[in-house]
Amino acid sequence: MREIVFDTETTGLDPKTGDRLVEIGCVELMGRIPTGEVFHAYYNPQRDMPSAAEEVHGLSSAFLADKPLFADGADALLEFLGDAPLVAHNAGFDFGFLNNELALCGREPIALDRMVDTVAIARKKHPGAKASLDALCTRYGIDRSHRVKHGALLDAELLAQVYLELLGGRQIGLVLDAEVEAVGASGTAITMQTIERVFRAPRPHTASEEELARHKAFLEGIADPLWNNGR
Repeated sequence: MREIVFDTETTGLDPKTGDRLVEIGCVELMGRIPTGEVFHAYYNPQRDMPSAAEEVHGLSSAFLADKPLFADGADALLEFLGDAPLVAHNAGFDFGFLNNELALCGREPIALDRMVDTVAIARKKHPGAKASLDALCTRYGIDRSHRVKHGALLDAELLAQVYLELLGGRQIGLVLDAEVEAVGASGTAITMQTIERVFRAPRPHTASEEELARHKAFLEGIADPLWNNGR
């Protein structure tokens, strides 16, 4: 099954009041294993960047000024997303901004039944515990030391690891294929080949006439055998 884990950065908290999406990062999973395929883009929001938002993600108006408009990159993004389920942390927020941008450029919204919210999964699995991305990385021992500020692709990569842990950890499923490709701890692809077993025909094990005669002679040579005590 193909899934996309994604994250967004924005100019604020509410697209209904004019806030815009400025960055999106997507990570592809296939059978709950990262494939290494990603999508990452910055967008010019055509408005100023509030200082509070810039403090979170570090994206300034000057940096975004020469970036494409969302409308200009919508086709490439939608092609990457395909019809896969979309996994996000506090997914309603990200879906709200993504669908707002699609509406502004005359595109159909992404159906909410494709939404997978890792906050909801975390709260169900760890009731009462903190469910932030940082807290879950700490719980599962996921290194986030390189996360100085929020970044859509970096956060999507961290969330992909968290998502797999929330679902039970990284396990390679039982398969019947002759070859399986997985991703190791170092992030490199590992190819494992199943061993083809050669089964030999069962060997005959019935005693020969000579062996039966020798066995009978041996038994007859035992003085007062235990199996005769019941006579």
